[in-house]
Amino acid sequence: MDDGRAQRLRQARQDRGYDTAAAAADAFGWSRNTYASNENGNAPFSYRRAKEYAAAFGVSPEWLYDAAGPMQAGGAGDGMVPVIGSVGANPDGTVLFALGQDPAELTPVPPGGTDRARALRVAGHSMRGLADDGALIYFEDQRTAPTPDMLGQVVVIETDTDEVLVKRLLRGSRGGLYDLESIAGPMRRDARLRWAAHITAIIPPFQARRIIRGSA
Repeated sequence: MDDGRAQRLRQARQDRGYDTAAAAADAFGWSRNTYASNENGNAPFSYRRAKEYAAAFGVSPEWLYDAAGPMQAGGAGDGMVPVIGSVGANPDGTVLFALGQDPAELTPVPPGGTDRARALRVAGHSMRGLADDGALIYFEDQRTAPTPDMLGQVVVIETDTDEVLVKRLLRGSRGGLYDLESIAGPMRRDARLRWAAHITAIIPPFQARRIIRGSA
């Protein structure tokens, strides 16, 4: 029995600014058929799936699943995470952090993300092929050392010279060193890293404009 679950999912999707089920599925990397079946009630979704949808649409999973409690999760740390800076505005791929102590913008936790998720806004066209101007790049702010599965992948990293970058991670000339390949620009050789994080989601510019909220 659906108990209005499908209708609440449709409402959450529309309130988040996605005009169609297909647009939401494409934005968050879901199967169009599965999501449409969940929203039209033909395939009632589980609580585990409700948590994923709720994180994407910025609502409470309890409300979405069985109408328990308020619809809105409430703010940063409760379904929303900060946009901490911009990337791609210069050829080095350095992350330019927002000024001030508090983020000016918030965005929903991506599917599968946690309250440690952070987002970067792409500025300019130097990352074309990965993310266009205005897109959001998400990662988990866990500050852990690079892992073997990151090699060959575009990741977010911090160097020992205090730079936060978005680069393709490659092996350096010896252990503990890494080559950093730019989307567009020169290779940086044998960098030492403090931490690296997988990119967990990329939201295209059109959808990004709809889901970003001011923090006030």
